[in-house]
Amino acid sequence: MSERVRILGLDPGLRNTGWGVITVEGTKLAFVACGVVTSDGDLDLALRLKQLHDRLTEVIRTWTPDEVSVEETFVNKDAQATLKLGQARAMSLLVPALHGLPVAEYGANQVKKTVVGVGHADKDQVQAMVRILLPKADFKKADAADALAIAIAHAHHRKARALAASY
Repeated sequence: MSERVRILGLDPGLRNTGWGVITVEGTKLAFVACGVVTSDGDLDLALRLKQLHDRLTEVIRTWTPDEVSVEETFVNKDAQATLKLGQARAMSLLVPALHGLPVAEYGANQVKKTVVGVGHADKDQVQAMVRILLPKADFKKADAADALAIAIAHAHHRKARALAASY
């Protein structure tokens, strides 16, 4: 019998950080929960990052994941936006680490290729496949669907990552 592992996927963003929790047992995936944590755009950056920290801490305490997967940052043309995204992403890496959880990182194209089969799939294709793979998923926002896709990608790659790390 395979062990059941609970995976938290995180799609970092300063305004909206999507989160999704699934379980994987062997090759069977199951939806647990998903949502979005937000920060108040009227606050200073430090307070917004604290909000993300506190809200991600609450997600981890509530859903007790065994492993966490986070989408890697992509660089865009706006340096300020990229920097802010990187700082929000730091909260997505730091909070699980503070709870002693292993954190894996995946690029957007790797997530899309794993979930859809195509590395440049659009958001609608990703959401459609998340609904197929997790029929009970009740995401209301694209950020939550993306987080579930990140968790699915980790479910598919986690054993290979562990094997590679053992060498």
